[in-house]
Parts: sequence; C-alpha cells; structure tokens
Amino acid sequence: MTKPAPSQARSLTHIVAGSLRTLDRLIEQMEKCILAGSVLFLSGLLIIHVLLRQLFNSGVTGQVELTQLSMVIITFAGLGYAVRRARHIAMSAFYDQLRGWPRKALLVCICLTAGAMMWFFAWQAWLYVDSIRAVGRTSSALDIPLWIPYLIAPIGFVLAGTQYWLAVARNLTSPLIYRSFTEREDYDEVPSADAGQDAAC
Repeated sequence: MTKPAPSQARSLTHIVAGSLRTLDRLIEQMEKCILAGSVLFLSGLLIIHVLLRQLFNSGVTGQVELTQLSMVIITFAGLGYAVRRARHIAMSAFYDQLRGWPRKALLVCICLTAGAMMWFFAWQAWLYVDSIRAVGRTSSALDIPLWIPYLIAPIGFVLAGTQYWLAVARNLTSPLIYRSFTEREDYDEVPSADAGQDAAC
C-alpha cells in the first residue's frame, strides 16, 4: 500500500485549514451582526424613551420589556464571541503549571468537553424554546411570542460549541497552542521559585 506524498498531505491540510477559516469568518460575521444590531437597537430605544419622557411625559410603550429581551439576545449571542476571543472565564491554576505537550493536551481536552457541554445546553435550550412555542407564551406588554427572542439561546450555545471545537481543530493541526481558533496562547510563563525569591529580596 503506497503512502500519500508529502505534497498531497500538505495540500489536504491547507484545504482543511482553509475550510475551517471560512467557517470561522462566517460565524464571526453572524455574531457581529447580531451583537451590533442588538446594541444599536437597545441604545436607540433608551435614547428615544428618555427624549419622549422629557418632551411629552410619556415613554416608549413596553420599553422595559424590550430592554429585557434585548439583554437576553446580547447575553447569548455574546457566548460564541467570548469563546472566539478567549475572553471567557478560565479556571487555570493547574493548567498554568504545565508546559509543552501536556499543556496542549489538557487544552484540547478542555475544549472538547466544553464544546460538548455547549451542544448539550443548546439541545436543552431548544427543548425549552419549543415548549414555550407550543403553549403560546407571549410577553405581557407587547404580546411578542417569547419563543422568537429566546431562540437566540440555542443559537448562542451552538456558536460557542462550534468555537470550542474549532479551537480543538486548530491545536491538532498547528504546532503552536491556541486558546481559540484565532487567539494564540499568550499567557506569561509561571515564575520560578528562584525568581520569586529574587523579587522578595
């Protein structure tokens, strides 16, 4: 059985890496549109509400409700973006002590597990959204079907899970360590005991 030529292997690697980069850019544009649109809508809503209250002593009907729904959308839409920029909360006391391939292996395991959990949460969120759609729950002031804004919850979890697994793919195809698909590991080295003693002196 003949082995694939090195040039063919490199070509396959470039194709896979290019496909992953394209997927990552598409997801990034989706996240930016959702976040930017939600923030602009919320800002405009609050400005208009304040102006109407000052000028006509009557604000926007359902302003509190719209603000709450906008915050839900911003929160869950920001999940994937936080993972992409590696700005999520990390319990890294043990991880920071490792170097070389053990550090990378632990990061891959963490991303695999976190991605699986995000997809599980997405499924649970979808079941919840489907249940409130089935019973026809609506908002109290504006009578908005609640399943529409809450649909961002499973979408946000899917985007976050995809980002975690893209980070796994990046680490498995690169000699460097990446905390996300685009963010390289940039944490400082853990100071040695000698350095700590020198600093104390």
